[in-house]
Amino acid sequence: MKRIVALVLLLTLLPHQTWAEEQKPDVKAQRMNLYKTMESLTQIPWYYLAAVDQYERNIQKEPASEGVIAITIPREMWNGATNPSQKDALPISEIELFQGIGQDGNGDDLADRTNDADILVSFSQWMSGFGTSKQDIKIALWNYYERDLSVQTIMNTAKVFKTEKTIDLGQHIFPVPLNHNYSYKNTWGDPRGFGGRRIHEGTDIFANYGVPVRATSYGVIEMKGWNKFGGWRIGVRDIHNIYHYFAHLNGFEKNVNVGQVVKPGDVIGYVGASGYGPPGTSGKFPPHLHYGMYKDNGHSEWSFDPYPHLKLWERQTRQLKK
Repeated sequence: MKRIVALVLLLTLLPHQTWAEEQKPDVKAQRMNLYKTMESLTQIPWYYLAAVDQYERNIQKEPASEGVIAITIPREMWNGATNPSQKDALPISEIELFQGIGQDGNGDDLADRTNDADILVSFSQWMSGFGTSKQDIKIALWNYYERDLSVQTIMNTAKVFKTEKTIDLGQHIFPVPLNHNYSYKNTWGDPRGFGGRRIHEGTDIFANYGVPVRATSYGVIEMKGWNKFGGWRIGVRDIHNIYHYFAHLNGFEKNVNVGQVVKPGDVIGYVGASGYGPPGTSGKFPPHLHYGMYKDNGHSEWSFDPYPHLKLWERQTRQLKK
């Protein structure tokens, strides 16, 4: 009880921020303040709360509330599954009667599933019921999402936040250095014949053998090795639920491993012409980097056209050099 009272006092001191003000520079600072306040009260490390919030923000078509916190707890879980009233805001006494997890974080005696303070205290307290270790957090996330990829994505995002010590990680960079000769055009959706009829799920960036290939975003290396289509390839899952696929490499950068956090500009491999066969097959096409992007919406994952993003990142990278 003392912990909850302290939480109410702290969270009511935090300024409210509407979702429409997302682009203001202090929004991320407001979120960090909320995450770290909650960490001090529940012992759930801030980067796990930030990762769940980031994941929810990435999978929502529209914001569930006007606040800065995107975590959305189902009404039945919030109010109690057998509660005949499933309104967004209910008195604490009623929610406790039906064993819901909703709690009051701002001192108004209501548990409102659209209020930032109420959301964070409720979710954090629920998670802490499983424990506060890394394995405990994974178990809690599995119980909440019941999906391996969701748990893996959140854990990876938390790892990035913990490593970088910030959530302000929206930077990107072009995957090959601009001082090398390279060329590319929009080839997404073009037909491909090797291995059966299929479409090209990426953009080919043609360059010489050995040109460095760089991570384009903050993320975690999720896959590394051989694929009969992509040859030597690396996959990076970023903090926006996007899987970045780098294929046909000539080789990998030394000491690059699965589970490693990368940031924009980190060299992860080198342009090659590997693939279209068993391990070691190379030279069946000119050297190039196949760059693919796959979006996860919390239910399924699909390929989308990376070309517009590459053009934008190319311009942004060129500006960085000036």
